[in-house]
Amino acid sequence: MVRPISAPEHLDFVRSRPSVSFLQTPAWATVKNEWRGESIGWFSDDGTLVGAALVLYRQLPRVRRFLAYLPEGPDIDWTGGNLADWLEPLAAHLKSQGAFGIRMGPPVVTRRWHAATIKQAIADPVLASLSDVPADVSDDAALSVATSLTELGWKELPTEGGFSAGQPKFNFQLPLAGRSEAEVLAGMNQLWRRNIKKAAKLGVEVAHGTRDDLAAFHRVYAETAERDHFTPRPLSYFERMWDALTAEEPDRLVLYLARHEGDLVAATTMVRVGGHAWYSYGASTTAKREVRGSNAIQWQMICDAMAAGATVYDMRGITETLDPDDSHIGLIQFKVGTGGEAVEYLGEWDLPLNRALYLGFTTYMRSRG
Repeated sequence: MVRPISAPEHLDFVRSRPSVSFLQTPAWATVKNEWRGESIGWFSDDGTLVGAALVLYRQLPRVRRFLAYLPEGPDIDWTGGNLADWLEPLAAHLKSQGAFGIRMGPPVVTRRWHAATIKQAIADPVLASLSDVPADVSDDAALSVATSLTELGWKELPTEGGFSAGQPKFNFQLPLAGRSEAEVLAGMNQLWRRNIKKAAKLGVEVAHGTRDDLAAFHRVYAETAERDHFTPRPLSYFERMWDALTAEEPDRLVLYLARHEGDLVAATTMVRVGGHAWYSYGASTTAKREVRGSNAIQWQMICDAMAAGATVYDMRGITETLDPDDSHIGLIQFKVGTGGEAVEYLGEWDLPLNRALYLGFTTYMRSRG
């Protein structure tokens, strides 16, 4: 059975899990305030809560019909049984709430590529993308989920370079479980180790910030957006994110500031839920790049994540390109230097509930570019 649950019920369930995506916490509904949020739960026959999700409803213009979106969710047992038992009650509930379609991103990892494999692949002119490279680890049970979803009428969203309209299909993660700081540092490449050491020698200091420091973070973030040609989020978004996430758990969101001789040279945010820590936003100044504030701040976040008991440090999305001439290759090379691994998720999937409205919606979204 699927029914709405309260935010406290949902949060208690999240706390009982090894980890859940921060996009599936009750607080995220407050962050994404342009959507209507609803926490829902799956219950066993004896009334035990066995799965949960945050659903974000986006209304169509002039019609009280909604796209129901479950970013990096739901939090259910994806590989332990019949998926129809989970997803059919979900579809029925969301349809009753006026949804014309459902979009979700199963938190299921299908394949992994180690840093050494990626480094060799980048050097091979024949290989153009990660999908061309045999994975170091493939999860057959996870891969079979895609077959099950297709049989149930779900459609995978197309991606371009590993990115769809929502969350990235490819991410870069640094495993931390059972490793010491010295072992993690030793696993990084020579450039990363040298830059971390250089930043410390030059006196770069990394400290935690407060809500009052978000404005300083945002100034550096806006500079980064102009330099790297992306549209920045407004300061109000980060203030809302801070208020919502820290109200849920005081250490859910941490702001980091790297300074050199009093000058702010880099700033980042880290989000943690259970054993999973995410590098969520980062920024750096063009000035003083030689002091390596970005490496120093990443190393501090990794150390803090380990101290908090995290088993994985997630550097979030990458494209799957391995083309040395592609503008995105620098991002992959920066992250590969940590000695972590690229992971492929199932991607995002849609289930049309009203085919006419769903077709109109997808046509409209394509026309927006």
